[in-house]
Amino acid sequence: MKKALITGITGQDGSLLARFLLKKGYEVHGIIRRSSSFNTGRIEDIYSDPNEKKSRLVLHYGDMVDTSNLLRIISKVKPNEIYNLAAQSHVKVSFELPEYTANVDALGCLRILECIRQLKLQKKTKFYQASTSEMFGTSNPPQNESTPMFPASPYGAAKLYAHWITKNYRFAYKMFACSGILFNHEGPYRGQTFVTKKIVDAAVKISKSQQKILYLGNLNAKRDWGDAEDYVEGMWLIVQQKKPDDFVLATGKSYTVRDFATRVFKKVGINLKWKGSGLKEIGVNKDNNKTVIKIHKNYFRPQEVDYLLGDAKKARRILGWKPKSDLNKLIDKMLKFQFKNNF
Repeated sequence: MKKALITGITGQDGSLLARFLLKKGYEVHGIIRRSSSFNTGRIEDIYSDPNEKKSRLVLHYGDMVDTSNLLRIISKVKPNEIYNLAAQSHVKVSFELPEYTANVDALGCLRILECIRQLKLQKKTKFYQASTSEMFGTSNPPQNESTPMFPASPYGAAKLYAHWITKNYRFAYKMFACSGILFNHEGPYRGQTFVTKKIVDAAVKISKSQQKILYLGNLNAKRDWGDAEDYVEGMWLIVQQKKPDDFVLATGKSYTVRDFATRVFKKVGINLKWKGSGLKEIGVNKDNNKTVIKIHKNYFRPQEVDYLLGDAKKARRILGWKPKSDLNKLIDKMLKFQFKNNF
């Protein structure tokens, strides 16, 4: 039985990957941060209390800023595969917490690589680093593995360090260390502060008269949005290759935030028309002429990333990976979950 260790197992990707690996017959270990409140909501349905019965999902308390703790966990588990998904992953927040973001996202990756090296697990353990399209920043689309990277946030810069240190350990120590450069991927388990989830949640509440206004930032930002379930399968495929390498995973289609919001609201019975521009732009319900979307300066980044569009030809050719879902199917899935869980 293969053993996998997932950092960030309580996040969207971590919880989906845990489910995927359990179905593949893995013993899955996850690192969670100690908290005074429960933070395991996304994995409650697959986690069993170890005091009641033996489970193939085992959780360990740990933190990406605590080297000795990471060393202890990796030494104990001796996993065949490590998926480093833990991060301070909110781009806007990274401008407010730049040092913490660098400590977790950049140095956290280095700590795990060093643990593998110091424990001499290079021949046993494969390492996957969750890289991100935000590393491309202001580079011209479409973006692939050879595109120059110009990150436009502390988050993107921290992730770029992690991406390159993973490459460095691959070549310097003959380590199976690979990266998935994933473009935006969403789903029902997305965090509430991310724009897709925020739009879906607000559309449902506004359709039920539980909320009046949705506040957004840059409506012109274009993103390549895919289904997170497709992308965790891609992560696994990257790790199953004979040689470590880096792969872009993307749909190859990009949409503005405005277009995403228009599609979501239409599916809940609200047809939007847009008026004005810049901070004065509003989204209006055509049927009753009520304003339901406004723009607020607080939701703009200090430096914007205008256009991300992924070129995943390499993943299609070598991994045989391609997204199964499109944007409309993704929105339907997110709305179905939100209607079911919105009380």
